[in-house]
Amino acid sequence: MEDTTKASFNAPETKLHFLDYWRIIRIRKTVILAVFLLVAITTTLVTFVLPESFASTVRMKVEKDAPDVGGLAGDRVAAGFDPYWVQDQFETIQSKSILYTVITNLNLNKRWAEKLKEETDLRTEVTYLMLKNKIDVGQHRNTSLIEVKVFSDDKNEAAVIANEIASVYRDHRKEQRTGVKTRGIKVLEQELEKRVADVTNAQARVDELKTKFNISDEENGTGGGGSKTFEPDNLRKIETLRIEAQNEFTKLDTVFTNLAGLSRVDLKKAILTLNPDQTLLALLDHESLAEQSMAKLLESYGADHPEVKTTRALLETTARQINDRLEGILIGLKTKRDSERAALDKLQVEASANMTNIILKAIERRSYFQAKRDLDNLEYIKDKLQMRVIQEQVEAATPASLTVDILDPAEPGLRPVKPNKVVNIALGVIIGLVIGIGLAFFIEYLDTSVKTIDDVERALQAPVLGVIPQNVGSLVEEGPDSPHSEAYRVLRTNIMFSQKDPKLNTVTIVSGGAGEGKSTTIFNLATIFAQNGQRVLIVDSDLRRPSIHKLLKVSNSIGLTNFLLKQNTLEEVIQTTPLATLDFLPSGKMPSSSMGVLSSSQMKELIRELKRRYDWVFFDSPPIMGVSDASILASEVDMVLQVIQYRRYPQPMTIRAKQMIEKVGGNLLGIVLNNINMASDENYYYYSGYYYDYYSKNEDEPEAKGKGDAAKPAAAETKAEIKPKY
Repeated sequence: MEDTTKASFNAPETKLHFLDYWRIIRIRKTVILAVFLLVAITTTLVTFVLPESFASTVRMKVEKDAPDVGGLAGDRVAAGFDPYWVQDQFETIQSKSILYTVITNLNLNKRWAEKLKEETDLRTEVTYLMLKNKIDVGQHRNTSLIEVKVFSDDKNEAAVIANEIASVYRDHRKEQRTGVKTRGIKVLEQELEKRVADVTNAQARVDELKTKFNISDEENGTGGGGSKTFEPDNLRKIETLRIEAQNEFTKLDTVFTNLAGLSRVDLKKAILTLNPDQTLLALLDHESLAEQSMAKLLESYGADHPEVKTTRALLETTARQINDRLEGILIGLKTKRDSERAALDKLQVEASANMTNIILKAIERRSYFQAKRDLDNLEYIKDKLQMRVIQEQVEAATPASLTVDILDPAEPGLRPVKPNKVVNIALGVIIGLVIGIGLAFFIEYLDTSVKTIDDVERALQAPVLGVIPQNVGSLVEEGPDSPHSEAYRVLRTNIMFSQKDPKLNTVTIVSGGAGEGKSTTIFNLATIFAQNGQRVLIVDSDLRRPSIHKLLKVSNSIGLTNFLLKQNTLEEVIQTTPLATLDFLPSGKMPSSSMGVLSSSQMKELIRELKRRYDWVFFDSPPIMGVSDASILASEVDMVLQVIQYRRYPQPMTIRAKQMIEKVGGNLLGIVLNNINMASDENYYYYSGYYYDYYSKNEDEPEAKGKGDAAKPAAAETKAEIKPKY
């Protein structure tokens, strides 16, 4: 049966909803209200106890230092907005250089010592810290204006201090501007004097070296070209001539070498191109004419003809002349080449000598030229310094507007600014509410007890058969028309539907811990069964702390222990109740010899006998976590209900109790949630609404008179059954 119940039961899926938050707020409203009132009241009291403070504000226009007209260079520096510079001014206003002067001018050491009732004047360091805590320096929104706000319990003192701070800051900026400018010009003038002396000494050194090395003004570069000597110019000229001679020699040598290697035929062809010669050209023409004449004569005459011989002799003479001329041209080229070679050698010797001379001169005059360069550098620095001194002097004499302009002097405040009662109280209310709600959620987070039906079904994997409201008393005294009866009728109905076999008629209710209401629950549940006309017996089997006899207001002198110890018969220990169908078996006094009697064979025989005599038998039990009797009862009776009190014990304890029931083989039908505050918890409000609406409607209907007490349970049962919800 137990496995079937587990298999068919599905725990509802957990979803977070806004109503879950609202439920926590409603349940923990006491904590929220307590914290809220504590914070709000404390804030209000502190606000009214705090001393009043007045504020005075002075507003200034602050600009960078810049002349109204251009300087010597003709330009004017633009003073643009710089947030970092403005922040620097905030710190300057709160610096010791400003506030120490304010303290001295206003004699705050003595005045505040008298206010604090000190015997001696305050030290300036202490007064400075106190004054700085009373100052708030800021930038007026969307402008570059600076506001200095001073707080004080004396409104006149706040205005005086604010105006004094502005005045001291303005004087500080003015003195800083003029003083720095004057000191700067003085330093520049002193540096200029040093540079003039250095130039004079350097000039004397240059003149001395000039005389020593006999350097002319032209060599000295007085013409504006810088330092120079004649030796490099001579070397450049000789080098130019040497290069020209080298080129000429190379050309002649190449021509001569090429011509000397040619044959006479090729030489005659090339010589006229490289070296045109009129004599050679005329000889070549004569040779050409003689050859033509010789050719004609040979055609007409023989070789021995006189004209042929004369012409041949002319050709031979012309050929010798041509060869002699060619030899003469080659000799001339060779002679010219040798001449150029000699000139080139001479120029190379002169260039080498000049180079050596230049090196020696450079080494000799190096000190002079170094001194000359030093003199030029010193003169350049002196000229720059002299120009800077003149520029600073002109700028210092140039008129300039105020860099600090007090636009709005501070005035005494009309009303105190601290404490702001409305804001403080509003913040106290908001903070108190936030802290209260936060604490409520934190407590709810730490609370692992059972809160909702979903918690039970999800953690225990067992159905909830009944929900019992708070402040439930004895239904025997309240009667069948009690608004609480319907909750037990629902529980009875669910038990009967869970009863698989009519022979299963013994029930016990267990709980994990003490005080969860199992005794009241089993008593009222038995009462509901009895009011339905069934024969019911309540057995108080909580031998250590019996309580049901107190609900019935009967004696507990004899009972279950007496029967199990065979001291009395069953008829002697069972007592009647105001309900005719309800009987009661007290626990009886438990002597030391009765330990473990519930696990005896007599107890099992008693259960079988009671099942035969009664329609329903209900056994009260002690907490299952602390006493073994509950486990024994759970294993011996037909059905077990587990009572869980709303928000009392943590879930692990209830889970452990269920596991112990299952371990001993108990048939757990389901869970009963007890002591539910239905009025404050939305999860159970529909139970309360239905119960009380149901009975309020029935109270308005006229009841039939003359009916006996036995008719009331039947009538109540009839009313309950006509509701489709149940």
